[in-house]
Amino acid sequence: MPKILGESLEAHRREVRARVFDVLRAQLYERGFDAITLAGVASAAGVGRTALYNHFPDKESLLVAFVEDEAARYVTQLTEAVEAQSDPVDQLATFVRLQLRVLSEYHIPPGTALASALAPAAYRRISAHADPITDRLRAILGGGVDLGRWPAEDPDVLIPMITAALGNRTLVEGPADQLEDVVEAAVRFVLRAVGAAV
Repeated sequence: MPKILGESLEAHRREVRARVFDVLRAQLYERGFDAITLAGVASAAGVGRTALYNHFPDKESLLVAFVEDEAARYVTQLTEAVEAQSDPVDQLATFVRLQLRVLSEYHIPPGTALASALAPAAYRRISAHADPITDRLRAILGGGVDLGRWPAEDPDVLIPMITAALGNRTLVEGPADQLEDVVEAAVRFVLRAVGAAV
């Protein structure tokens, strides 16, 4: 009988997923999605191939589960950080900072590169995780208008412009010691773009 990690089957499941996701995160950074194999991930995570296949039948399923896990944790972090601020200007600045800091650490291929690596249904599942982030940005923008912190503009125009600006990897690919300067410049840019009364 295979060894159970943790004190219960649920704890075992969580431990396997945590180990596998840690390895996948590192391998995505080091080698890219195309070079990853389930056997290699299982070996590096110290779990049997059969155990891994019981959780993730193929590489695509593993990537989708990983992104779902990462996205859920990020949405929780973003929600808590934004809700800790009472002023919409501070909320928007917090949103921008977190988006760029996460982008600097996130090594899954963006946009079309990821779309070409996955089947359309899997890509749609991953893309759906942007919805709560977009909803959070929409709420911040609406709150700023309601409190007179910036002028009313169509959020369906502003949101894609802001997310496009914050999704540009070249912003965060420079020297690590310059990241905070870049992040703060982006905060000022977005605040000016919405017409924030800072």
